[in-house]
Amino acid sequence: MHAIMLKAKLHRAQVTHSVLDYEGSCAIDGDWLDLAGIREYEQIQIYNVDNGERFTTYAIRGEEGSKIISVNGAAAHKAAVGHRLIICAYAHYSEAELASFKPHVLYMGADGELSHTSNAIPVQVA
Repeated sequence: MHAIMLKAKLHRAQVTHSVLDYEGSCAIDGDWLDLAGIREYEQIQIYNVDNGERFTTYAIRGEEGSKIISVNGAAAHKAAVGHRLIICAYAHYSEAELASFKPHVLYMGADGELSHTSNAIPVQVA
């Protein structure tokens, strides 16, 4: 049996560009893609924290160090500059792989900078 699990997440990434007249996709700073383990052209799910929109597209590599998050094409209707996004990639894992499975999570600060990374999602206690 295989399970579909969260592979990587950029938590609260800030949209820097929203370009309607583009072929599509989401450009992400290449350094962040590498840290998260997301490949160029890999399918990603995007959840807009500010307006509740959820959509699927693919990642394209932005210039390293640019801090770019550019939502392009039709998806530009779903995210504006300044919006906060949760960007996720998922993968299929075998039971054997699940024994050591940990997602790569990048947490972004209010200033659009990378705050910290983790290989586990913290559990919040009420």
